Amino acid sequence: MHGGLSAWIIGAIVAVAGLALGQSEQLKRTLVVNGQSGDATIIQINGRSYIDLETLARIANGSLTFQGTQIVLTIPSSSAEATPTTAADRQAADSGLSTDFMRAAIQDLATIKEWYSTLAYAIQRGVPGDGSRLFIFRDKAAQGLKLARASALNDTDKSALQLLTAHFNDVQKWTDMLVESRKSLGTANYSLSANALNDDALYQRINRCSQFLGTMLPGGKFEDDGSSCH
Repeated sequence: MHGGLSAWIIGAIVAVAGLALGQSEQLKRTLVVNGQSGDATIIQINGRSYIDLETLARIANGSLTFQGTQIVLTIPSSSAEATPTTAADRQAADSGLSTDFMRAAIQDLATIKEWYSTLAYAIQRGVPGDGSRLFIFRDKAAQGLKLARASALNDTDKSALQLLTAHFNDVQKWTDMLVESRKSLGTANYSLSANALNDDALYQRINRCSQFLGTMLPGGKFEDDGSSCH
């Protein structure tokens, strides 16, 4: 540091408006740094104002360390600086999925997968039934979708919600189709052919959408591949 100042005021020059000039004077003042305030002793020497480094770090919620001949003062950015101030800044901040929506959507996606995976397992093994056992999965998935909808806060959430809703609707459509087909034993080919699900276009779309959403949602950023979930 320069000027031979005593160690407790080295490098801590802070201009304080309104302080009267004086040869050497100590003044008690409230110092505000990045919106944080605290009492501080200001030393005035020949019209310049000085403050103890440790006091400055304490008020600013910062840290002060000594590394050899270096004095390192770290002051975190103010909350005001971190808050978007323009429309463009706010739009950029809203580009990600909100935490509550992301959590609700991921949980519902898992429920939907359990729903259609259970159905796929049943038809591949020729398990009889009228579809009534699937109601519990459908109702649970529908409730999860409502929670995701209620948690959607911004346009990004709403865009992701549209894909999740389309996914739910596809599984509902596939379920209805298979339940109706069971009445005429039309699902027998799923248990007789190992490639039946591979040849089922709607099932394959459901599976691709599930995989896509399973990657996109945890990433926290909205994407749309334009096909899987539409």
